[in-house]
Amino acid sequence: MDFGFTPEQEMIRGQAAEFFRRECPTAVVRGLMEGERAHSEQMWRKMAELGWMGLVFPEEFGGAGLSMVELSIVLEEMGRVLAPGTYFSTVVLGGLLLQSAASAEQKRRWLTPICEGELKATLALYEEHECPGPEGIRVRAENIDGGFAISGKKFFVPDAEVADLIICAAKTNSAEDRVTLFAVDRKLDGVNITPLRTMDQTRSLYEVSFESVRVDESCVIGSEGGAWPVIGRALDLAAVGLSAQMVGGARSVLEMCVEFLKTREQFGRKIGSFQSLQHRSADMLLLTESAKSAVYAASCAASDDAPDLPVLASIAKAYSSEAYVWIAGEGIQLHGGMGFTWEHDVHLYYKRACADASTLGDATHHRRRLAGLIGLG
Repeated sequence: MDFGFTPEQEMIRGQAAEFFRRECPTAVVRGLMEGERAHSEQMWRKMAELGWMGLVFPEEFGGAGLSMVELSIVLEEMGRVLAPGTYFSTVVLGGLLLQSAASAEQKRRWLTPICEGELKATLALYEEHECPGPEGIRVRAENIDGGFAISGKKFFVPDAEVADLIICAAKTNSAEDRVTLFAVDRKLDGVNITPLRTMDQTRSLYEVSFESVRVDESCVIGSEGGAWPVIGRALDLAAVGLSAQMVGGARSVLEMCVEFLKTREQFGRKIGSFQSLQHRSADMLLLTESAKSAVYAASCAASDDAPDLPVLASIAKAYSSEAYVWIAGEGIQLHGGMGFTWEHDVHLYYKRACADASTLGDATHHRRRLAGLIGLG
């Protein structure tokens, strides 16, 4: 497999890097952190104008028809600057799920507006008693005349207060043990959204309760009771995308540390000349590059619809999670006392690293899953 990037992919990387350097400096990130939604509508519009909302979606629905590799490149650059906003929840969680499960009519209804930047979406999957399988879904959708009434609670729903469409996983009367996906308008009666306090203030998570929320049959995405295989693939793609963001964050911490080691002096010498600190920096580089290799191997598998995507996705998520947390922790240590201050940015990366490491399954979960996939569990 050729892991080199094409000239077109390098152009996308350069465009994304320049855009986020210009539009999302640390001052902007900190300003959005102080708000209630960690979302910039202005940045969203500019990203839509660049065509990034439809990057991986088919041209017939308004997308660019590119692959998971190009999407991972953009996500990596987003991770480098800790870009807040609804891009991940809309494109990676909501959009890729719609692409896999929705009918052509539903794609025109919801996916085309996503590509145009006119609709934001998110996925409401996890519940109070988190379980990685369909048995963890307890939200109910009762069959009523011409539709369903959804009742129950979802937790850790990203960007729910900003999203126009909430894709909810629930169980129906006629498919008791199987999962069905419903497209729910956030503004419907009975949808209640409560912010959750989390470590990473650059991401907004919510509790979403559904109190007999009425939706018609046209809001069922895919077949009734047949959603879990589609959800599983969507979660693999999301794990790859999130890992790409973690690689970007790790790279930024590494660059931040190298610059500090080149300028900080102690005992009349640049501290970057101390061998012990050189070794620690080399370890950070090794972990970053190894995580990047794992991410783009998984991205290539996703682009080729390869059968080993679940294996590679779990490898990427497990490795990137631990690498990012360790690198961000080393970043604080290498900066000494100033690394612990609110004014320095490295602590923002550490918070993001810890949050990302537990999102979509932590390293332990993915190692256990990997063992099962390769026949060791």
